[in-house]
Amino acid sequence: MTRLLTLEDLGLDRLRGEIVLLRVDFNVPMKDGAVTDDTRIVEALPTIRELAAAGARLLLVSHCGRPKGERNPKYSLAPAAARLAELLGRPVPFAADCIGEPAATVAAGLADGEVAVFENLRFHAGEEKNDAEFARALAAPASAYVDDAFGSAHRAHASTTGVLAWLPRRAAGRLMVREVAALSRLLGEPERPFAAILGGAKIEGKIDTLQNLLPRLDVLMVGGGMANTFLAAHGYDLQGSLVEPDRVELAGEILADAAARGVELLLPTDLVVADSLAEPRQILTVAAEAIPDGFLALDIGPATRAAFAAAVARARTLFWNGPLGVFEKPPFDAGTRALAGALADCPGFTLIGGGETVAAAHQAGVADRLGHVSTGGGASLEFLAGRQLPGVVALARPAGA
Repeated sequence: MTRLLTLEDLGLDRLRGEIVLLRVDFNVPMKDGAVTDDTRIVEALPTIRELAAAGARLLLVSHCGRPKGERNPKYSLAPAAARLAELLGRPVPFAADCIGEPAATVAAGLADGEVAVFENLRFHAGEEKNDAEFARALAAPASAYVDDAFGSAHRAHASTTGVLAWLPRRAAGRLMVREVAALSRLLGEPERPFAAILGGAKIEGKIDTLQNLLPRLDVLMVGGGMANTFLAAHGYDLQGSLVEPDRVELAGEILADAAARGVELLLPTDLVVADSLAEPRQILTVAAEAIPDGFLALDIGPATRAAFAAAVARARTLFWNGPLGVFEKPPFDAGTRALAGALADCPGFTLIGGGETVAAAHQAGVADRLGHVSTGGGASLEFLAGRQLPGVVALARPAGA
């Protein structure tokens, strides 16, 4: 496990009056100028409150959406600042820019223990380009840096790595430390049986994670759209369902590799299908090898749900990424909801990651009954693929320290 520099290394008792640049992940969904899911803001509260209680003056920076280096009101962080103020129960000043005079003015006006939010980092092209001048301007008001945005740790951007050239006093926030510790449990010596459930639309983006986890797994369950490609590798006719033709051969290789390693691999044996996703007139449950002409596979069936739930109940370590059907459109959410419930009842350590998976757990009302709910979708997959995340490496404790 990567050992990170922590808030203790910064010296919490020496932060009073210091300006700390705190990288958070406030990339949250919004509608009509209001935050619709504040999970990521809530997850950042422990670090914010602890630093504020120590008397630090906090400048919170984050990206939101993909404004492509241009100012776009649709991606403003003003609603996130307003929601943070509600959660903290006190005013949170908002700077109309993350660098320059607006940022400097807000920073200069903070008292000990106060918190401000700066406007979207990605309104500047220099953020994603890791531009040195932008990083210098971002770091200018501060004397120390804390990164609590695991969801952005897989990006070498100005706010995650570039600022460290000007802010060598650095530490990981409490959420960052929890994320790395939880994910490391899956790559170390996990308690067995170790099971993984992978769903979502496509294999693409999960190949490296799957191949890195497979030698460690006892059970692999595959659902969602990506299961269609595995079923196609078995020779099943998936009709008009989502299949990645260029990944069928790879899926076959993964099936063979799992068999050679003795990994129990569970694919859907029955599917919920419909004649249309947009306006279904007929919804049927059929065997996976018997999809009628003109029907689409949109969820796992009851027999598959039972088989997956039984495997989950046996697991002592379990990772889940990706819904098992079109969960945002009932009734094709039944499989994903059933699995979420099974994870909540699992006696072992359960970890879920990915925006849709986390949303499904919240919809099912079980998120607070899981071992760890990762705030980083792409970051968690890359970590489990065995890759070095730039934002994590930047916070690593020096050898021998």
